[in-house]
Amino acid sequence: MVVVSQPALNQFLQIKTCKNTTTLLSGIPVVDLSSPEAKTLIVKACQEFGFFKLVNHGVPLDFMANLENEALKFFNQALSEKDKAGPPDPFGYGSKRIGSNGDMGWVEYLLLNTNPDIISPKTLFIFRENSEIFRSAVKKYISEMKRLCYQVLELMADGLGIQPRNAFSKLLRDEKSDCCFRVNHYPPCPELQAIALNGRNLIGFGEHTDPQIISVLRSNNTSGLQICLRDGTWVLVPPDQTSFFINVGDALQVMTNGRFKSVKHRVLSETSKSRLSMIYFGGPSLSEKIVPLPSVMSKDEESLYKEFTWHEYKKAAYKSRLADNRLSLFEKSATQTQTQTQ
Repeated sequence: MVVVSQPALNQFLQIKTCKNTTTLLSGIPVVDLSSPEAKTLIVKACQEFGFFKLVNHGVPLDFMANLENEALKFFNQALSEKDKAGPPDPFGYGSKRIGSNGDMGWVEYLLLNTNPDIISPKTLFIFRENSEIFRSAVKKYISEMKRLCYQVLELMADGLGIQPRNAFSKLLRDEKSDCCFRVNHYPPCPELQAIALNGRNLIGFGEHTDPQIISVLRSNNTSGLQICLRDGTWVLVPPDQTSFFINVGDALQVMTNGRFKSVKHRVLSETSKSRLSMIYFGGPSLSEKIVPLPSVMSKDEESLYKEFTWHEYKKAAYKSRLADNRLSLFEKSATQTQTQTQ
């Protein structure tokens, strides 16, 4: 568990609490991956929410349960043992600090690179110290996440009428793709009970958008995940440990020239139950240029964004705070767009 002294906890709460103004999101888009209507529903959900729940996904439930059990074994170790796999660089074990720019959350995590050609020393250490069972569980799970990402991205292309249909998925299939896997553990915090009674919550993971192309999230049955709607309302996403939640990332927003919206989301902590979430982030190779796809653009339509590489965007993201609008640095101004069309 994440352990801090009471004075430190009090200081942490003063900095990272927020008013609980959320409602339950009962109308969350649900996509049945086996349905002939999947491609249409995916596009609609990505346009309206940038987010949807995926059912009938074909991922064996035991793969999900086995990895959850192995991850909990790691997080239930003494802090001195977990710290041997940290601090993150960026891969490895981290606790409370999210990035290097002052963001903090009531969370501990493992961040792993999924490219077998560039596995970090921290990743190898984690697997070496925590049994072959853990390594096998991660390997099987990541293999399924790759398959799922390819399938969802190709259905997106179908729904948008893009040719070739692997226009998105080929970026993740690239042998140099920059994909990663993160396991977040939000320990229960009984000390928060008095705070919760006053209508306030501790931030587990602050509001942000994911910079990659796509994110695939699965969590246990503990609530906490919230997304921000277009009108600025924060809504609670009901947990479902048998399904996956798909997030549109910043890169996909650019590639669709704003048709799909990168969803802002956050996690609030629980007072009595721990939350464990597993997120696969699908990113392109570092040298890949991120621009709107020509097949998405209508005649005479101008790009809303400046051209940039994934390395440039990733570098900018690491320099920013969680809540910053990173895409604003790469947006073309209205004046620029107007000049180009004249």
